[in-house]
Amino acid sequence: MQYKIMFILAMVIFGTIGLFVRHIPLPSSEIALIRGIIGSLFLLAIMVYSRRRLSGEVVRKNLLLLIISGGVLGFNWILLFQSYRYTTLSNAVLSYYFAPVFVMILSPFILKEKLSFKKMFCIAGAMAGMLIIMGNGGNNSGQYHHAAGIALGLSAAGCYAALMLLNKFIRGLDGLETTLIQLISASCVLLPYVILTEGAAIPVISGESAVWILTMGIVHTGLGFYLFFTSIQKMKGQTAAALSYTDPITAMAVSGLMLQESILIQQMLGGALLLGATFISERLSESD
Repeated sequence: MQYKIMFILAMVIFGTIGLFVRHIPLPSSEIALIRGIIGSLFLLAIMVYSRRRLSGEVVRKNLLLLIISGGVLGFNWILLFQSYRYTTLSNAVLSYYFAPVFVMILSPFILKEKLSFKKMFCIAGAMAGMLIIMGNGGNNSGQYHHAAGIALGLSAAGCYAALMLLNKFIRGLDGLETTLIQLISASCVLLPYVILTEGAAIPVISGESAVWILTMGIVHTGLGFYLFFTSIQKMKGQTAAALSYTDPITAMAVSGLMLQESILIQQMLGGALLLGATFISERLSESD
C-alpha cells in the first residue's frame, strides 16, 4: 500500500505541472532547461545521500542512447509546455496521453512485436477519441488556439513515445539512474538551443516566479521522478498502468476547477474513449 500511495502522489504531482508552467513568464525552452538543471541536482543529491554509485563502464556502453534520449526528453518538455500555452490544460494532457498509441504503432517496426487485432482495435478507439477531442475541443477563443495546442501536445506525445522506445535498449541501469543521466543530457542539449534561440542573457526572474520555478524543478521533477521510480519497481505493471491515469484526471480537475477552463461533454467523451483505449492496450501488453 505504501508504494501505491507514493505512485499516486507522483501522478498527482505530474498532473499539476501545467498549472505551474502557466505561472512562469519565461519561454518554454528556458523553463525546460531550468527544470532539467534543478531536477538533475535534486536526483544527484539523492544518489550521493544514498551512497549509490554509477558504473562508468555501464554508462559508457549506453552513452549514445542516453544522450539522444536526454535530448528527446528536453524537446518533449518544450513541446508540452508550448501546448499548455495554446490550449486548455485538459486538451494538452489528453493529447499527450496519445503516446502509448504511437508506441503500439511503432513497436512492430522497432521492437519486432506483433500487433494483434485487439491492439489495432485499441488504436482505432484511441484515434476516434482524439478526433472527437480535436473536433470539439472548443473553437479558438481568447488566448487559445486549440488546433495548434493539440498538435503540439501530439508532437510531445511523439517525443515521449520515442523516449519510451529508446529506454528499452538501455541496459544495466535502473530507472532512477537512467533518469538522472537523461536529465543531465537534456540540460546539456537544451543549453546551446536556448542560447541560440533566446540569447545568452540570464533571464530576470521575480520572487513569485522563482517560487514557481523552484517548486517545478524540485517537486515536479526531482521528487516526482524519485517517487515514481521508487514505487514502480515494487508494483505490478497492471497496477501501475491503472494508477497512472491519476495524472490526466488530476490535470483535468486542475483545468476545470483551478483555471476555470471549460470542459465540454464531447471532450469528456473523447477523453474517456482515448484513455480507455490506451488503458486496455497497456493491459494487453502486460498479458503478452
